[in-house]
Order: sequence, then C-alpha cells, then structure tokens
Amino acid sequence: MLETPPGYPFEDIRDEDIEVEEVVGRGTFGVVFKARWKGKDVAIKTIESENERKAFLVELRQLSRVHHPNIVKLYGSCDNPVYLVMEFAEGGSLYNVLHGAEPLPHYTASHAMSWCLQCAQGVAYLHAMKPKALIHRDLKPPNLLLVAGGTVLKICDFGTACDIQTHMTNNKGSAAWMAPEVFEGSNYSEKCDVFSWGIILWEVITRRKPFDEIGGSAFCIMWAVHRGTRPPLIKDLPEPIESLMTRCWDKDPSQRPSMEEVQNIMSHLMKTSTLRAGLPLPRVATVENQSARPHSPAPNTSQSEQRTPLSPTAVNGLDSSIPMAYLTLDHQLQPLVPCPNSKESMAVFEQHCRMAQEYLKVQTEIALLVQRKKELVSEKEQDKKEQQNTSRLVQEHSKLLEENRSLSAYFQDLKSKLALILSQQKEHS
Repeated sequence: MLETPPGYPFEDIRDEDIEVEEVVGRGTFGVVFKARWKGKDVAIKTIESENERKAFLVELRQLSRVHHPNIVKLYGSCDNPVYLVMEFAEGGSLYNVLHGAEPLPHYTASHAMSWCLQCAQGVAYLHAMKPKALIHRDLKPPNLLLVAGGTVLKICDFGTACDIQTHMTNNKGSAAWMAPEVFEGSNYSEKCDVFSWGIILWEVITRRKPFDEIGGSAFCIMWAVHRGTRPPLIKDLPEPIESLMTRCWDKDPSQRPSMEEVQNIMSHLMKTSTLRAGLPLPRVATVENQSARPHSPAPNTSQSEQRTPLSPTAVNGLDSSIPMAYLTLDHQLQPLVPCPNSKESMAVFEQHCRMAQEYLKVQTEIALLVQRKKELVSEKEQDKKEQQNTSRLVQEHSKLLEENRSLSAYFQDLKSKLALILSQQKEHS
C-alpha cells in the first residue's frame, strides 16, 4: 500500500476521464502530455516500454509520499494504460526561461534569488522527511517548473529519487549538475543535491549554461569536475552569496552546508534589500576568467582585482573547448605556451591541445568503464545469489510436492480402509 500523507488526495484514475491534448515534454522516463481532468489542466506522464516501468514505480512511490508547495503535486495514477496524473505547470521549465528560444523573457535578481530559495525549500523538505528522507539525485533547471506567472517554482521528475541509505553508488543525475562523488562511484549522501543546487544558483544568476565552455561529451565535464573545475566566479557578486555558492560545490561533501542551512541563509539574504540591489542582473552578469584548476590568489592581490569578464573566445584565439582540456592536464603533460606570431608554433600547440582533449576523454571513459565493471561484478554476484536462492526454492518446492503426493496416497489408503470398515459393519448389522 502507498503511504499517502493525511489529507493528500491520491486517486486511481480512469482513462476515460482523461482528455489528452498535446505533448509538452519528456521526463526521466516516458513522454509528458498536457490533458484535462475534472475540468482542470493536468500533466500525464506515460511509459513507452516495460523497461521504464521501474522508474515509473519509483516516481509513483516517491511522489505519493510528498506534499509541499514547491514540489509538483501527484493527483493519481492509471493502471491501464499506465501513467501518472500530475499538476500542470503552465510556465514550463526554468531551463526554458534561462536558455530557451529568443526572445528570452527578462527576469530580475529578486526572481533569481526567489527561484533558488524555493528550490532549496523543496529539497530541504525532501531531506527532512520521516521516516525515510528522500534524495532527488537529478536536480537541474529542466526539472524545475514554474507556475503562477513564473513566481512559484516546483520540483518535478522523481524517477531517480531514492531513500537516504548508508551506501548509495548508483550513477544518477546529469553531468553539468552532478556531484563528483556520484559519477566517481563513491558512497554519497543527500549532499549531492546541495552540490547540484550550487550549480543552479550560478546558472540562474549568470544565465549561462554551466561548463558550456568545456564542450565535448559528458565525460569531459565529469573529468574537469573531478579535477576541481567549477563555474567561474561572478564579477561583483555579493560575498555572502558567493560564499554560499562555493561551499555548496565543495569537493568534500562534509564541507557543504545542509539544505536546511542553505534555506535559512537564502531566507535571510532575501530579507536584505541592499544585497538584492547589489546582485548583478542575469543578462549582464560577468564572470571571472579562471583556469580549470583551483588556485589561490596571488600575494597582496585583492580578489576583486583578479576578476575580469569571461571572454567569448579562448586565449590566443583557439577553440574554447581545447584550452580547457589542455589546462586540466597534469603540469608535466602541458605544452609550452606558443608564440602567437608563429603559425608553426600555434599549429603544434593546437595539435597538442586536441591530443590532450582526446587523452582526457579516454581517461574518463576508462574510469567510468572500471566503475561499470565493478557494478557488473556486483550484479553478477547478486544474480548468483538469486540463482542459489531460486535453486533452493525449487528443491524445497519439489520436496513439498513429494510430501503432498505421499500424504495424498496415505489419505486415499485410509479412505479405502474406512470404506471397507463401514461396509463390514453394515454386513454384520
């Protein structure tokens, strides 16, 4: 039975009561449609194959447990065909507001802070749930929906959510927002959501896609994050916001704040009107042009003096994805800085950078394949245990069948003897 919060309406919905209108997107699994149900707009989330049924059941189980103004409502589910019926967000996703088709809607610094605060409130609620807390594991702007004219944010897509456990090593989430301990295969906790929130805060303030300058595949982003790369710091960003943001994406999960602390800090910052006034507007925010590796400020140099707007092109006019790969190399593997006036020198440098990018890609793939090998070995061991359990159950089943046949035969024998005794008694009487 599903554990539904008191007073939370969850229904078994009949397919004939749903009027499907149009496709509006996709989730972790299946297609999302806009539909009408009981006179109101709803979103229905379907599955396209049996392979998606597991994610469907996960989202059904998790969403049925939650009830919060910043989490999308689940109205119910339908068994035939299989789909979820949820609250419809007429404002679409936060990602589309940030990076969708032109002309992009304008928003203020207060909007940015409010969205991030509401996201923190929803996640803090998940992390504090009883008896089992939830980790979302795939926080990102595509999974943050807007309603009420874009003023209210709601978290959706719980296909990867899970109960907080002692050991969790499943590789869930999306590369640009994923905490390093998740894709590294380490044990991780609810602090992986805090990391994702920190990246979202940067993205909302700058209106830039995180790690977009790296280019290449998700492997390149994972490798860069593993080596310590984070989004460039934002020029003129108030120190309390910068401190919170950088704490959230700390390499060490134990150094990150809890989501409850994030919520409290954001609530306090939202009450400080002078801070909101000093926050750069999303359309004009500039960021620090920092290398891919973390570094300390030079002696006697203020942090503000180091900040410069991020150039749209990389150093020396090279393709922006190449220097990032070059800079993430170990020092001994980095080429010498080329002479900008020498075509031959620049050509050698560019070739070296392309080789570096390929090297990093291969190294990342190797690391991920090693992790995948560990997972397969673990799955094989689990399958072996299940086979042993199945074999034991088959043996026990066979034994029970044999006992059943023996008892049946014994019963028939006793029945025959009883009939004989009754027949003899009638003859004597």
